[in-house]
Amino acid sequence: MHQQSEKNRTNRVRVKLLNNKLTLTLFISLLMPFAFAATSVKDDLGNVVTVRQPANRVVTLAPHTMELVCAAGGCDRIVGKGSHSFYPPIARSIPEIGDNRQVDIERVAMLKPDLMVIWRHGLSQRTIDQLKRLGIPVFISDPRKLEDIPNNIARIGKLLGTSPHAQSEAKRLRMKLVQLKSRHSQGSIVRVFYQVSDRPLYTLNGEHIISEAIQLCGGVNVFADMKTLAPQINVEAVLHANPDVIIHTSVDEGSDGLAFWEKYQVLKAVRQHHLYSLNPDLLDRPGPRLVGGVRAMCEAIDKAR
Repeated sequence: MHQQSEKNRTNRVRVKLLNNKLTLTLFISLLMPFAFAATSVKDDLGNVVTVRQPANRVVTLAPHTMELVCAAGGCDRIVGKGSHSFYPPIARSIPEIGDNRQVDIERVAMLKPDLMVIWRHGLSQRTIDQLKRLGIPVFISDPRKLEDIPNNIARIGKLLGTSPHAQSEAKRLRMKLVQLKSRHSQGSIVRVFYQVSDRPLYTLNGEHIISEAIQLCGGVNVFADMKTLAPQINVEAVLHANPDVIIHTSVDEGSDGLAFWEKYQVLKAVRQHHLYSLNPDLLDRPGPRLVGGVRAMCEAIDKAR
């Protein structure tokens, strides 16, 4: 009799535990929609970008947008990329779906991304509208200031659900920029000609992010007052500006882009041998590696100083 009573008590305890477990499971299931509440951020054009849950399938269309997503902690979520996106190394194994000028919309649709991070330049509004009609949230990245780079990382991190990692990376980049400014901006002003290409001869004006980088390094962009973002100029304009240093982005040290100036000994930069070729991957792409490019630029400007 006693054994039967003990057995009944044990069964009642088991039923109670089972009911508690079912109640807990039901409670968790009710909370799930709130755990993945929709998240919204503004992109660089002021558009509101909303994801209903953390983005797990991401397509990037420009090299710097891939680097931003990776910096935000989402490298393993990129399922499609634009051409010329080769960094970090994992990028080489990701399928290409076109570039900013021509996107394979059908292939994008097949990848079923829940977020696209793109660059506005070269991309038509028609293409952007097509992507949005597919129901894909589109974040447009167009950094115009150095601070925009860590800001992009932080906002993309919110869309990925990786905010702790993204915020930490953004803070690290901001600290590096502060340190560079503290170290290099207090010296004498150095006049800088930043050469984008030599044939034809192009430079950048004061509204470009590179001009801010020059200023952070204690330099002044000799063509900052030009009205066009990337104006074409002539040799006479450079001779008239007479910069202290000429900086050109080239993979090869002493490229033809700088050798071109050797015959113009009237230029102060040429006479004093202040012609510097810097890595284009670090300076031509407004992503997290640009901070390393700024450091290299500051070192070149310091030599001229």
